[in-house]
Amino acid sequence: MCGIVGLYLKTPKLEGELGRMTALMLHEMRDRGPDSAGFAVYDRAGNRAKITVMGPLETDWDALRRELEQGPAPDAELRPLEDHAVIETASGADDIRRWLLDNRPDLTPLSGGASIEIYKGVGDPDRIAERYGLPGRSGSHAIAHTRMATESEVTIAGSHPFSTGQDTCLVHNGSLSNHNWLRRDLMRAGERFQTENDSEVAAGYLSHRMAEGDSLKSALERALVDLDGFFTFAVGTASGFAVLRDPVACKPAVIGETDDWVAMSSEFRAIARLPGVKHAAVWEPEPGIVYSWEREQAA
Repeated sequence: MCGIVGLYLKTPKLEGELGRMTALMLHEMRDRGPDSAGFAVYDRAGNRAKITVMGPLETDWDALRRELEQGPAPDAELRPLEDHAVIETASGADDIRRWLLDNRPDLTPLSGGASIEIYKGVGDPDRIAERYGLPGRSGSHAIAHTRMATESEVTIAGSHPFSTGQDTCLVHNGSLSNHNWLRRDLMRAGERFQTENDSEVAAGYLSHRMAEGDSLKSALERALVDLDGFFTFAVGTASGFAVLRDPVACKPAVIGETDDWVAMSSEFRAIARLPGVKHAAVWEPEPGIVYSWEREQAA
């Protein structure tokens, strides 16, 4: 069944509240996905790349830092948090991701870019949010997901969000029927996947299309043709987020918007927790229509 939430702040005055507000929304989706949860938080981009990586609890993060210093990232700094760590470096995020995939198969790169961090785990969504400090995080926008594993075992590997491109991530409620052949085509084009989850294929598809020059909007419009199945997507980028439902739209979604924020969720009860919701415009996104909100990027 799964539950999706997304929150985009239009004003910097609320950025210190982003994590708390997103955690409130995620709490309301616990019943839709009690097996696992994850979230992506975007802050203002700095001049160093950030790569979020996940590993076993016994991972020696200091040893990883030394390996990186001797290899692709001589200036690497690590911020460990239990079984996750954020690598910060002036080296390219894509280069570090490729190095991790080639040299540290025990680790899972979750995201890379200038502004994104992803955390996820198995268990109660409230506990996942607390474990990785979601309520205390600041930033400009966030996307989160609760999962009910109806077609696979309960693992962190199957948890959302998925990211295969710079500062881009996707959460998905639904199922794709053509993800296996699409995965093969994307791998031939150079994409690399770490799980069997169809949602990772959708994330890889968007990353590939955007690397080929598509805007987020045009990539999502092409997805309506190339992806077969039923889905509600929430997609995050460095500058904003977007929502898309397939042309049948059997998976629920609702959007609320005020002068201060835009929020989406699988159910209105998540949006109802936000400040100023009484003044929000609230609607159900139309099938097959891309809805997106973005801020101007700094030059």
